[in-house]
Amino acid sequence: MKTGEAVEGLGSLAQETRLSIYRLLVKRGPEGLAAGAIAEALDVPGSSLSFHLHHLMRARLITQERKSRQLIYAAHFQRMNALVAFLTENCCGDASCAPVCNVTARSEVTSGRPSGRARRRIG
Repeated sequence: MKTGEAVEGLGSLAQETRLSIYRLLVKRGPEGLAAGAIAEALDVPGSSLSFHLHHLMRARLITQERKSRQLIYAAHFQRMNALVAFLTENCCGDASCAPVCNVTARSEVTSGRPSGRARRRIG
C-alpha cells in the first residue's frame, strides 16, 4: 500500500458515521448488508448514507454488489488488513518485536496501560 492510499483510508474512517458503518459491516461479515438495513441500524438518512458509503468505497474499504434491486455493502477485509500492515510494517525496525508488540496491544486494551515488559521496551 502506498502512503496516499493509507491517508485516504484513514481519512475516510476519521468520521463518526463512516466509522460506525465500517464497524457494522465488519460485524456482519462477508455477506454484508443492504443500504436500507445500514440506514435503519445506524439511523442515518438515505442521502447522508449514500455520501458516506461512496466515501468508504472510494477508499476501497468496502465493496458494493447488486443483488436484484438491492445494493449490498460489505467490509473489504483484505484492504483493511493491508492498511493495518502499512501502519505496522516498520514496527521496532525488525520482526523480533512481534511478541512485545502483541503484549503491548493486549495489555493496553485490558488495563489501559502497557505491561512492565512493554513499558521497558517502549519507554
